Amino acid sequence: MGVRGLQGFVGSTCPHICTVVNFKELAEHHRSKYPGCTPTIVVDAMCCLRYWYTPESWICGGQWREYFSALRDFVKTFTAAGIKLIFFFDGMVEQDKRDEWVKRRLKNNREISRIFHYIKSHKEQPGRNMFFIPSGLAVFTRFALKTLGQETLCSLQEADYEVASYGLQHNCLGILGEDTDYLIYDTCPYFSISELCLESLDTVMLCREKLCESLGLRVADLPLLACLLGNDIIPEGMFESFRYKCLSSYTSVKENFDKKGNIILAVSDHISKVLHLYQGEKKLEEILPLGPNKALFYKGMASYLLPGQKSPWFFQKPKGVITLDKQVISMSSDAESREEVPMCSDPESRQEVPMCTGAESRQEVPMCTGPESRREVPMYTDSEPRREVPMCSDPESRQEVPVCTGPESRQEVPMCSDPEPRQEVPMCTGPESRQEVPMYTDSEPRQEVPMYTGPESRQEVLIWTDPESRQEIMCTGHESKQEVSICTDPISKQEDSMCTHPEINKKLPVATDFEFKLEALMRTNPEIKQEDPTNVGPEVKQQVTMVSDTEILKVARTHHVQAESYLVYNIMSSGEIECSNTLEDELDQALPSQAFIYRPIRQRVYSLLLEDCQDVTSTCPAVKEWFVYPGNPLRHPDLVRPLQMTIPGGMPSLKILWLNEEPEIQVRRLDTLLACFNLSSSREELQAVESPFQALCCLLIYLFVQVDTLCLEDLHAFIAQALCLQGKSTSQLVNLQPDYINPRAVQLGSLLVRGLTTLVLVNSACGFPWKTSDFMPWNVFDGKLFHQKYLQSEKGYAVEVLLEQNRSRLTKFHNLKAIVCKACMKENRRITGRAHWGSHHAGRWGRQGSSYHRTGSGYSRSSQGQPWRDQGPGKKASGHSAGPPAWHCLSPCAFADNCLPLFQKGCIVAVNKQINIPMHLIFII
Repeated sequence: MGVRGLQGFVGSTCPHICTVVNFKELAEHHRSKYPGCTPTIVVDAMCCLRYWYTPESWICGGQWREYFSALRDFVKTFTAAGIKLIFFFDGMVEQDKRDEWVKRRLKNNREISRIFHYIKSHKEQPGRNMFFIPSGLAVFTRFALKTLGQETLCSLQEADYEVASYGLQHNCLGILGEDTDYLIYDTCPYFSISELCLESLDTVMLCREKLCESLGLRVADLPLLACLLGNDIIPEGMFESFRYKCLSSYTSVKENFDKKGNIILAVSDHISKVLHLYQGEKKLEEILPLGPNKALFYKGMASYLLPGQKSPWFFQKPKGVITLDKQVISMSSDAESREEVPMCSDPESRQEVPMCTGAESRQEVPMCTGPESRREVPMYTDSEPRREVPMCSDPESRQEVPVCTGPESRQEVPMCSDPEPRQEVPMCTGPESRQEVPMYTDSEPRQEVPMYTGPESRQEVLIWTDPESRQEIMCTGHESKQEVSICTDPISKQEDSMCTHPEINKKLPVATDFEFKLEALMRTNPEIKQEDPTNVGPEVKQQVTMVSDTEILKVARTHHVQAESYLVYNIMSSGEIECSNTLEDELDQALPSQAFIYRPIRQRVYSLLLEDCQDVTSTCPAVKEWFVYPGNPLRHPDLVRPLQMTIPGGMPSLKILWLNEEPEIQVRRLDTLLACFNLSSSREELQAVESPFQALCCLLIYLFVQVDTLCLEDLHAFIAQALCLQGKSTSQLVNLQPDYINPRAVQLGSLLVRGLTTLVLVNSACGFPWKTSDFMPWNVFDGKLFHQKYLQSEKGYAVEVLLEQNRSRLTKFHNLKAIVCKACMKENRRITGRAHWGSHHAGRWGRQGSSYHRTGSGYSRSSQGQPWRDQGPGKKASGHSAGPPAWHCLSPCAFADNCLPLFQKGCIVAVNKQINIPMHLIFII
């Protein structure tokens, strides 16, 4: 993560950059300097997962009770010190970083292979040096923190940009994480989570100003340095030859420094002594070997620019030209006013409001200093500049973009917000634009900002789209009177005093729903192509969402940002989702990958969320799945089409499921959830199950119907551990030690936890028919406890022993077992003990015959053909089959190219002539 080689360089070559600080002291200083403002730390949660996961055992599926307890202690410690925490989680993988994501997942696959090799050789958990975080940790951490009452946000891309932006605009105490990108962003101070001592609240602050002193650079040069060294956007090898040329001409090579350290010094020296000579006179491509990578390089540079910031390395257009990039607003102005109007974004709405700057500011600028550094780091600036902002125009679009001022307004900055690309475009009216953008004036701050309102206002809406940047710029009308304070918490909508300095208490009218109006209109907007990446970056594409209903899309987005759902908004907006590595043994042919087992559920969820697909006459778009499983090279996503399902009373609309508050709708929500698991026939039995076992029972039925290699002993272990967990304290679970580690039990534990994350997806897609707490792992699963029950069950221990001689548990055990077995029998799946298995169970899984109709999974119990791992995921994005022909066709998305005849809608029978198998059933949507 972050800039290549920079972490090691800071630790070994420039240790003075790191300063030991104490959060209690910093918080006290902050309170004395800004009375009434709560010291707030923005936490990059994805960087903290390893630090938070303190349980000794990690191999068995996760010690969730222990983990929840560790999170509670973490929160309590900061709360006791009077420090507020804001947690950010990654919402999705940005396309620019997909290659890096794939690279890490493939590396993780190799690590998992070594883990299973170690387990088989030693029958014990590997050391912490081979630590691999339990499956679903990031997903369930969101819900754990929300349960603990913490403000938890999920970003609309990878979180680092929103973390840096939030920390800057809200005058936060700092950022807590472990990513050298935070040294590059010009934002609030950056603190290391790995160096945090929770007992004393001591940690290390990494000072970007001291880094610049050591390298002879300015803070504005750091994005350039980061891109030349390589980061998550710029591949490390792209400028390898350039770096070595810098090293060969570098005269101050330190013999005691490592090679990477000298390279960083050499590149920095080249920037300060050579590139600075041409800064502002030549474009970067004229002084750097960018070649065909020019657009990508500028994109990487721009990714570090927070709202309102500008890079001196972008060649400036002539006076009066506004330049736009994904995160850049460059405004050239006359001699009387050479300053920009920085913008601050709301992390929920991605909408930006002006930040005040100016030389004539009479307001103290909040600063953050480290105990050993006398250099003050400005957190933000505010002023009353009383200046005019000139009108800017874009010659390529032939559209004038004036920036308004008025004699009574000290600062009037109309805004047009781009919700996706993190950017705001100051726009308003001009004599030639023929477009009126009325202003709403707040009499107290005397600041005018154009507003966005809903369709009721009958306003005119101008949308300007650039087809490659995915940038949509909107100017809107005048009838909205909605005001949102600049201090408003994006989730709770309550004012939070920590946002700004007490003197800055202006309320600005802000658009809250323009993104969704935008999505309804964007397909018809003209394209404006920008050729020069130094001005606007590479061309970007119009965003096309999978769902056209803007009201529903807005609800999905709200749940996503508030970390209440999982994958729902990703499916509905971009039609692309991902799932990281799971502890799965690639050499075990008997157990399928969780990616395949739960795919039919996801396909049914797709048909629910993509409502246009509910019409059998329509062509359903495929969802792109980047799911990691053994044998998947991740060169392309799997294209997976929705799978229609039958629901009692018909398929309800999302508006009914999500927005209707009538009590009887709860019944329809539950019917829809059970239909996603293909368990409508077991509704009565499941309703009789008490909380929190209802969701677990549903999941177990689905698993045992899907996978024939699950046996009665497995069922006993799953049920026994869930029942015994209810009566155990955290300390009892900590002291629990399985006799040895079994690789199959390791995989089964991870398989169940992935099923719980699937339940989160289905429950949120169906409008939350079940309480989320019922399938949180700390309530229904413990890795070591399951492992112990699995080993006992495998050895043939009596049920009474599994239940620790507790008679009340025995009754519940038999009831749950009976419900699972009865539901499976309805699907012609008889769960037997391992002693009754025949040879056909080795390496085969899924259903054949009539069961194929039941699951819609496309997998067969037949012992003929290839092992399941050789089948591949289905059709790849390239349009070719994903692997060798399977012994039957998979469900809607897979292996159509290998089957004859060509599939038509309504086709239910086909024969694969490449493999000697009997005719079989398939499903085509």
